[in-house]
Order: sequence, then C-alpha cells, then structure tokens
Amino acid sequence: VQLVESGGGLVRAGGSLRLSCAASGLVFRNNLMAWYRQGPGKQRELVAMISNDNSTFYVDSVKGRFTAWRDSAKNTVSLQMNSLKTEDTAVYYCNVGLHRASMYNPRNFGSWGQGTQVTVSS
Repeated sequence: VQLVESGGGLVRAGGSLRLSCAASGLVFRNNLMAWYRQGPGKQRELVAMISNDNSTFYVDSVKGRFTAWRDSAKNTVSLQMNSLKTEDTAVYYCNVGLHRASMYNPRNFGSWGQGTQVTVSS
C-alpha cells in the first residue's frame, strides 16, 4: 500500500488545517483508515480512525476538535483539525488496515508514507 499525506503547515494556536491522505495499491473497501501523529520526542500515536461504515474513533485529546471522513471509492481519508493547540504539533501519517485491534498500535504497520508536518505556534 502506498500512502501520500498532504495538507500540513504552520498555523497559530486556535487555527485550523485540513489533512488529506491518498492510499493506493492493495486497498480494500472494508479497510479501516486512520490518522496517526508523532510529536517531537514522542512515540507515534493513533489520533483518529474511521471504518468503512463511517463510524469513527478519536483519542480523547482531539475529540470535539478533529473530524475524520473518507471517500472509499477514491481510497482517501481526510482530517479536519480545528482549535489547534501547540501540543498538536507533529508529523501526521495515515494508514489502512483490516483489523480494528491492530490499528491502535502503530508498531503493527510495516510501512508508512512520508507524513505531513503540522506545526502549531503559540
């Protein structure tokens, strides 16, 4: 699977950004799609996940601020990030998988895209 993330940038705290991810290769319509992030000096973590029926999961730190959606026909997933905080600064990645339990641990993935940098200034 090839993953291409885009949409990152520099934004002031309280601002918004929209990230996009295009997946190609061996991608199935029932794949879960998810966003992860890795902040400076931190481990990569799951941020949001969306299933093929559009049910979503968000980590507590982004609930109410981030919204994920997908276009299964195009194998894309997007992440609208509002009310950004400095602690949201990270490289954001997407990935796809078949098993929900495995999606929670980024170490279960063997490959990643290049990610997109999000920097939130105070």
